[in-house]
Parts: sequence; C-alpha cells; structure tokens
Amino acid sequence: MKIFLTGATGFVGHHVARALAAEGAELRMLVRKTSNLSNLEGISGDTHLGDLAQPESLRTAITGCDAVVHVAADYRLWIRDPQAMYRANVDGTRDLLRLAREAGVRRVVYTSSVATMHFRTDGIVVNEDTPVSLGDMVGHYKRSKFLAEQQAIAAAQDGQQVMILNPTTPIGPNDSKPTPTGRIFVDFLNRKFPAYMDTGLNLVDVNEVARTHVVALTKGKSGRRYILGGENLTLKQILDKMSAITGIPSPTVKIPFAVAATYAFFEELITGRIRGKEPRATFEEVRMGRKKMFASSARAQQELGFRILPVYPAMRAAIEWFTANGYATSVAGSERS
Repeated sequence: MKIFLTGATGFVGHHVARALAAEGAELRMLVRKTSNLSNLEGISGDTHLGDLAQPESLRTAITGCDAVVHVAADYRLWIRDPQAMYRANVDGTRDLLRLAREAGVRRVVYTSSVATMHFRTDGIVVNEDTPVSLGDMVGHYKRSKFLAEQQAIAAAQDGQQVMILNPTTPIGPNDSKPTPTGRIFVDFLNRKFPAYMDTGLNLVDVNEVARTHVVALTKGKSGRRYILGGENLTLKQILDKMSAITGIPSPTVKIPFAVAATYAFFEELITGRIRGKEPRATFEEVRMGRKKMFASSARAQQELGFRILPVYPAMRAAIEWFTANGYATSVAGSERS
C-alpha cells in the first residue's frame, strides 16, 4: 500500500511512520526545508519536500497513493501569530483532503486530538458522543484542531473515506521538540516542578496510538471519531509515578487556580510579549487545567481493537529517552520498587 504521510518528523508521526513501515507500507513522507530528519533514521520510505501551506507542492507525492495519513499539526500552547496555527491546522487539513479527493486516494486517516472533546471540571469521563461546540474550546490550539476536525467530518459526509483518530496525551521516547506534555517530564526531571494544580490528563502509550493508525486504514469507519487513550490520572498521580521511576521527590504543594492564573498572566506578558520567548505557562493553559481531561476509548477498543495499556512503561521509556538525550541535567538514579 502506497501511503502519503504528513508529520513523520514529529513525535507521534515518527512512531506512525515506523508502524506503517513495519507493516510493509510504501511510504512517501512529507518534510519541510527546516525539518530535522533524525527521527526518520532507519525508517524505510521516501521523503518529499513540500509544505502544507503550499498545497500544490504536495500534489505529485499524493498522486498514485492508496491512502493519506495526516498526522502533522502545529501543537503549541503559545504562539505570537495565532493565524499561523489556523493556516497550518485548518487550511492545511482542508487543502490536503481536497488534494486526496482530486488524486483519487481511497482512504484518509486524520489525526485529530482529544482536545476537541468537551471536558468538565468535575472529572466526568467523556466520549465521542459527548456534546461539544466551538465555544467549548479554550485556546487557539484547541479551536484550530476543532475546526480542522470539522473539515474532516464534512468531507466524510460528502462521501470521502475519512477516519478520525483522537489521541489523548501520547507519551514515549523520541519527543524531541518536546511537546507540551514532554515539557512536563523535562521540567520534572530538571526539578522545575515545585508545585502542581488540581487537574488531570489521560496518558496513552504512543506506540499503541501508532499501531492503531495502521489498523484504522482498513477497519476504521468513515466519519467516525475514535478516542485513543490510556489511563485517566490526576497531575499529582502523574508526578508521583515519575517520582517512583526517578527517585526525584514529587511536589507536595497544590497551587490554587487564582495563583496559577496570576503567575501565567505575568509570565505570558513579560516572557512572551515583551521578551518574545515562549513562556513557561500561559493563561489559556491554566484555564485548560481547570478541566480534567478524562476520556473513554471504548469505541476504539470495540471497532479498532485498540488496547488500553498500563502507562508506566511508556512513562519510563520517555524519561530514559529524555535523560539519554541531554534534556535533563541530572536524574536521581535508579527506579524505586
């Protein structure tokens, strides 16, 4: 099967590329002039120089493919020019779907995000059928992914074969950027996590997310959204697990929302707006933290054979990779039993 893959140099996309190649797929992987190709080492396939912002640069590579797997996204919780994020996530998805239709590509797997779900402050577990609207989205990343997902849903309603995957919070090795979630690990390893908020995430092994992309190409139902999640954990539970792996003490101080919001406001103003650097925390990020992002993957389990795996091994693999690759200045040492 010939597959055009976007996002192969990124965290999730790299693992998807490996999973597809392992199944014998003939890959054409989109890269940009500025892409770091280190994540593609050892992956069988061809690279194609292009850019989602320049749709015509993709036409040649898409032509003749059996499927498109669209993993690429602008995943940042702070950006000086929000419109750049909408151009990448929304316009890029719309144009890629159009090119796939014009090229006669049979199936498209679109990697959305659990961010498009409607989460609550009370920690109720949500699923794909939980009512949601654009007004429920906090921040430009969530809004852009929601609008991009709507493009995929509309294309499916018009007859295009489009499967939508919604990973929760993938973790594992090779998070080289790192992602916002990866930065939580890096900050903890560098002892820059003195306190925590009362929030929650669903952590999922990135390798299982990648494996399910392969399955979705043949078993996914067009227009369906599939949450790919693992364990629902509070931030404190996540930090405690990292402490058990590394021996680094887990923070014991819980920060009230008002204090976190005040810190984030000034951090975004001074570091972001005045100094032009990415702030360690943003006000929108703190607002998102008021909701516990707990989700169910029952649909993906039933229809795609998705497996909810213990998250501990993936966390350990991520920590070992960050440590081995110089992201942490020091780690306390051996895993505690």
